[in-house]
Amino acid sequence: MTFTQLLIFILAVQVIHFLGTWKLYKRAGRQAWEAAIPVYNAIVLMRMINRPWWWVFLLFIPVINLIMFPVIWVETARSFGKNSTVDTILSIVTLGFYNYYINYLTTDKFIGNRSIKAKTKAGETVSALLFAIVAATLVHTYVMQPFTIPTSSLEKSLLVGDFLFVSKFHYGARVPQTPIALPMVHDSIPGTGVKSYWSDLQLPEMRMPGFQDIERNDIVVFNWPVDTIRMFGDRSGKHYYKPIDKKSNYVKRAVGVPGDSLSIVDAQVMINSQPLEFPERAEPQLSYIVQGKGQGFNMRSLIEIYGITDGLAWYDKEKRQYMIPAITEKNLKKLKSHPNVEWTKPYIKPQGEKSNSIFPNNQKVDWNRDNFGPIYIPEKGKTVALNKESFSLYRRIIEVYEGSEMNVQQNLSLNDDQVLMNGRPIDSYTFKQDYYFMLGDNRHHSEDSRYWGYVPMNHVVGKPVFIWMSLDNHSSGLIERIRWERLFTTVAGEGERVSYFQYFLIVLVLWFGFRYFSKRRKSK
Repeated sequence: MTFTQLLIFILAVQVIHFLGTWKLYKRAGRQAWEAAIPVYNAIVLMRMINRPWWWVFLLFIPVINLIMFPVIWVETARSFGKNSTVDTILSIVTLGFYNYYINYLTTDKFIGNRSIKAKTKAGETVSALLFAIVAATLVHTYVMQPFTIPTSSLEKSLLVGDFLFVSKFHYGARVPQTPIALPMVHDSIPGTGVKSYWSDLQLPEMRMPGFQDIERNDIVVFNWPVDTIRMFGDRSGKHYYKPIDKKSNYVKRAVGVPGDSLSIVDAQVMINSQPLEFPERAEPQLSYIVQGKGQGFNMRSLIEIYGITDGLAWYDKEKRQYMIPAITEKNLKKLKSHPNVEWTKPYIKPQGEKSNSIFPNNQKVDWNRDNFGPIYIPEKGKTVALNKESFSLYRRIIEVYEGSEMNVQQNLSLNDDQVLMNGRPIDSYTFKQDYYFMLGDNRHHSEDSRYWGYVPMNHVVGKPVFIWMSLDNHSSGLIERIRWERLFTTVAGEGERVSYFQYFLIVLVLWFGFRYFSKRRKSK
């Protein structure tokens, strides 16, 4: 849906509202024309149904308005004496058109200044529940969203079992593009596998202003760009459509930002020909081959002393060589002093060894997970040359991210050495948005931009800022499983993590103490 189509849709809703309520406005002592003025008619209606004027804003917030519209329909009917359960059901199942019946076929008087307090316990419960859902959806969509680390792609920087709060306002909250969806769930109804949204209606891309840009090395939550296409093992190119805001949520580190030139040389990330310096809390991991001395390893000590949570396996049993899937450089130094370790070396794919699963997935470059690029990270407003060499690097950006997802037809093809867009020759392209290169810290166990390319800015969800809970799956018993040192710690920052959990408990005790003594004083 374009902005023009959205405007036409809003005007159509206004016409439907006017035709179904103008007589009701007159019965309430207002003028009929007041039902026809957009926004103003909603303010007047709030006065008529004895609700606060700021409810008008909720009517224009996607997803939340799906909750608010039925409430308005029911409240309008009740303002004209339609209070029965049947009236309530008819107001909802007819999508508000029951008010047409009240408007044209009844003469019920307007009940001004009626009590808005629910007349039954069930009514009070429903009202409280609706308010809670609206408030939670507002926070979830525009302020802060809970998120769980499900995989080890960012270990040891973020751990499997970390429960995060992801800020929507740092980079600017996105207005949901899929307005008809269940609140506070993602792409499916939990426990059912049933789609939780209706994708036929899509709003234009809109993002509220943020107060910072994505900086290099930021950990970012984003929608997985290639969630609409099967990449690995499926070379058919068949697309499976999902709206941007309903694609799977991923979390990675933004190692490349717009305007960067990025390459990976023997697993070392290079930015503009210089080695990337990771922040202090980042703990990248690589796979290593370990030559043993025949004494074996204790699995518990590998986890507790050396932080090897992905275990180890035989690399060459006859030679007593082991494969450690992931270990940090700091823990590797400790492992070298293990009595069963003779030597270690990183398990790195050499330059020139082609991997067909690596971006740009054209089987023409000799790149792999450890030796990759160089590539340019596109920046909004910048122009690049389009030729036979760059065609595969930018094709998906131009056709999908800046084409079909922006309702623009931009089909690229290659005729010998000439790039064609919609059949016409083109030798350059100017980008419409920023792009990022996302990488996992667990370098050899991360599905990231090395495999599927760039992440567009319109796919960015938010910034993880806070760990409020962390559970260790390698421990038994809830108390033992809790990583107490990670509770209420910040994601970013320098130095060792500092837990603010004790301060939270102090505030909690003070709050409940204040509430207790306040109630006692009132009772006296």
